[in-house]
Amino acid sequence: MINTFFGANLVDYHTIRIAIFSEVNKSANSPFNLIIDSEKIVVLEVAKQSYLNGLCLYECHSKDKIELGHNYVIQCRDFGSTSLNVNEATTFKSFDMDYFYEGDDLGATYTKERTTFKLWAPLASKVSLFIRKKSSDTFLTYKMKRGDKGVYELTLEGDYDGYMYRYSVTNSGLNLITTDPYAKASTANGKDSVVIDFEKTKINLFEEALPKYKNYSEAIIYEFHVRDMTIDENTDIHYKGKYLGLTEEGRKTKGGNPAGLDYIKFLGPTHVQLLPIYDYKTVDELNPDSQYNWGYDPAQYFVPEGSYATDPNDGYSRIIELKKMIAAFHQNGIKVNMDVVFNHVYSSEFSAFEKVVPNYYFRKNKNGTLCNGSGCGNDLDTSRSMVRKMIIDALVYWVKEFGIDGYRFDLMGLIDIDTMNLAVRKVKEIKPDAMLYGEGWDMATNLASDKRTTIYNSFKTPQIGYFNDTFRDIVRGNNDLKNNSYPGYILGNTSFLEGFKFCYLGSSVNYCYQPRFLSHNQSINYVECHDNGTVFDKITRHFKDDPLEKKLKILKMINAAVAFSFGISFYHSGQEIGLSKDMEDNTYNKGDKYNKFDYSILDSRFEEALYLKSLIKGKRVYSSIFSLFESSDDVASSNEFVNLENGALMINIFSPHKSEKYCYIFNPTDKAISVTFDDYYRLIVGEGGYLKKSEIYIQNFQCDPYTANVFVAKNKHDKVLKSNN
Repeated sequence: MINTFFGANLVDYHTIRIAIFSEVNKSANSPFNLIIDSEKIVVLEVAKQSYLNGLCLYECHSKDKIELGHNYVIQCRDFGSTSLNVNEATTFKSFDMDYFYEGDDLGATYTKERTTFKLWAPLASKVSLFIRKKSSDTFLTYKMKRGDKGVYELTLEGDYDGYMYRYSVTNSGLNLITTDPYAKASTANGKDSVVIDFEKTKINLFEEALPKYKNYSEAIIYEFHVRDMTIDENTDIHYKGKYLGLTEEGRKTKGGNPAGLDYIKFLGPTHVQLLPIYDYKTVDELNPDSQYNWGYDPAQYFVPEGSYATDPNDGYSRIIELKKMIAAFHQNGIKVNMDVVFNHVYSSEFSAFEKVVPNYYFRKNKNGTLCNGSGCGNDLDTSRSMVRKMIIDALVYWVKEFGIDGYRFDLMGLIDIDTMNLAVRKVKEIKPDAMLYGEGWDMATNLASDKRTTIYNSFKTPQIGYFNDTFRDIVRGNNDLKNNSYPGYILGNTSFLEGFKFCYLGSSVNYCYQPRFLSHNQSINYVECHDNGTVFDKITRHFKDDPLEKKLKILKMINAAVAFSFGISFYHSGQEIGLSKDMEDNTYNKGDKYNKFDYSILDSRFEEALYLKSLIKGKRVYSSIFSLFESSDDVASSNEFVNLENGALMINIFSPHKSEKYCYIFNPTDKAISVTFDDYYRLIVGEGGYLKKSEIYIQNFQCDPYTANVFVAKNKHDKVLKSNN
């Protein structure tokens, strides 16, 4: 009928709201009929009727409960038929309790004898499986059976290894084709889900070779993007831009220095942090050189990214090659942390989640619009039971199947605290020393402030670490590289002296600021990560006309501050050698030019890489001084600050049992400073880095401009070779 709208929505399990907008009035003797599965007809009772500017609303009741899982049509003789929209059922109070599925078998469960497919689709009236061999263009179609909690299930007898499949899901009369949200493998660009025999992917992940860490503060994290670390033309890495590129040993730069895996081994971090390695949307996996992205646009949470694989269309390639990369790090004693994005997906309207269960997975404002705290228009509603389950299932899967050792959560402040604390419990049940940490920024979303996993709520999440932006802004200065940029303490702004002391203490002690954390084990101490401008660009911004030698000296001092402050040391790849993004702030899609690890710069600044290597070595050798401090009270009572001239700082550190005494001197000024100690001290970290074999003890020391130095006091067992210099 021209210029007529006829629609119907389920309001509760006994109530349907029908809307008619038309120039024609409904006849009094024309009832509303509810047609169930094209078989049963129920005449609805009109309980209420209202009019507004040509729109007529009818509130109708059904004596029997309207159960989900059926095809419902509203029929009226005057206006024809319309599908009943049941999507609002996801907002009913009892929905999560009624339809929460506890099973761990969603997706495709394979054996050589049979494969079982399960899909949680509680609103759907019909779900079908489309499946085909890799060599066939024709899908076979099977209707799936609805079971408990709205899970549709189908078991196919026979060997379906490598078969490609999709689901056809009918919600409220609308039929859509989708991939499996719980798929473990796919073809290129997520076109089809793939059945996998995981016995074929088993390799030794060398988890037994990994050291155990008591506290997060023992960790030294090195962050990089898989493509960035291997793509540069100045190395002989064969599999450039691929997982396998980080399995190659003996690879060199043009200058003969270690590259790729060997370079990371050379630096010696305890953990690497990989930018997203699950399947993300905005890189064409068949033409990975045509686009660039960091990967913060999730498409499939259980599937490895295919652009890093040698054959994206082979469901096995990405799984096996990623495992080989992880195994290579593990074999060398390096743990692997995975960057995960559970705050949003690439696009809510095109996601498998929305196609399978409309109106469920994404958080909404009170006015019904999508929350946009992520800046992507589609915050995941992590407090919903099956969203939370999906997150936990994914975290557990990556730990069990790929040997992942920890997680960095993007925009963690958009995830509710209950979900994060459950994630800690479930992951640590498998790996007790796994790390969980993330960005605790307070974003605008329809989640109560006291429920968000933000820095402000860090006391509610004692086993979760947070990126400490206060440390960043006080040590190096703020993120701004333009007009409002200001330098931090290590860049010579000694007005930040007291703030630096607070940061040095892991922002966990009530010193000039209220503590941000319960413990320094929650503080990720960083001055650069993949986001925003590089620390070297920050230095260049404020020392534009100074020689490169001075800028690199300041860089080394910043890296020393990160290493020897209380908390978790975090370095972004290239930070150690002063890589630049030419003052660009956000390079998430700007290509290799701005993002790659430039090995030609490494060749020209290898001394700076040696310096970070030595800092890492020094911290690992003397890490006990950090791991022994269990509480913020321990940290507070064991550190003594001595203000030196011109805003420089001396820190005396006593181990909790008073058996060791250390001294740090930070001189972020352009003047040398003379220091006289109250005892004999041995220099263990100087301008050249960690001094492994130093045996000379001194009482007087000249601290050069823009340097950090670490000393250890003699004890009764030390043989003292005295020096006055």
